[in-house]
Parts: sequence; C-alpha cells; structure tokens
Amino acid sequence: MFLNILVPSDFTEKSLHAAKIALQLAKLQQGAKVTLLHVIETIEGAEYAEFAEFYEKLHKRAVRKMQKLVESLGSEAAAAQTPIVFGKRVSEIIHFVHENQVDLIVLGSHRIDPEKAPEGLGTISYKVGILSPCPVLMVK
Repeated sequence: MFLNILVPSDFTEKSLHAAKIALQLAKLQQGAKVTLLHVIETIEGAEYAEFAEFYEKLHKRAVRKMQKLVESLGSEAAAAQTPIVFGKRVSEIIHFVHENQVDLIVLGSHRIDPEKAPEGLGTISYKVGILSPCPVLMVK
C-alpha cells in the first residue's frame, strides 16, 4: 500500500522513533522504500552566498548526524535514501513529497496540551499534516 515512505528528521528522539516505525511499515510491503530527509533551515531574506560558509558547516554536521541516525537504526536502514536539503522546513518537505511521489509521511510530533491547543497549531508536524497531498502518520 505504501511504497514510498518519507521520514523528515531533525535528529531528535521523536524522529528516531518515527524512522523506526517507518522501517517496520516498509518491511510489511515488498518493494517499499524509506527516505530520511533533513532540511537545513535557511535565513529568510538572505542570499545563500552571504552565509555559504555557515551553511556548509551545518551541512557537514547534518551528514554526520544522518550517518549516526542510519547506524542507530541498524541494517534495515542501510538502503534508506538520506537527502539533505536547504530551505524552509515545511515547504521543502511538501516539495519533496510532490517531486518524489511519496505516498506516506511518518514524522514525530509532540503531545499538545488541550488547554494550550492553539500553540500546537504552529508546529511543523501540524503544518505538514494539513498541507500534505498524501497520508501523514504522526508519531508521539
């Protein structure tokens, strides 16, 4: 059913948990693949060249963290694609979904206090859930 599963990762425990679930789902479907995507947030209104050295350091750090993430997930994650892109997180995740025919997004989310529900509406997971053209599984 879900052959192309995307896991946006910020390298936290929440995204590690989401990746583990995505890999379990992929095992259930022959031919399914998992992509672990990391978006390096860019500075609004600034040209890339202005901060190229800064972004390059962030990219190198993200590559190391992605390698650690894949290693921590074990052999099942060895075949996972691990793109790292620059831009606004929500926009880049949705763009990736469209460009790569993703049919399920699995992402970590946090619990929202019902007393403070409006504060949770601005989260990346909520925005991706609303804007995604495909199903989204939010893992808590």
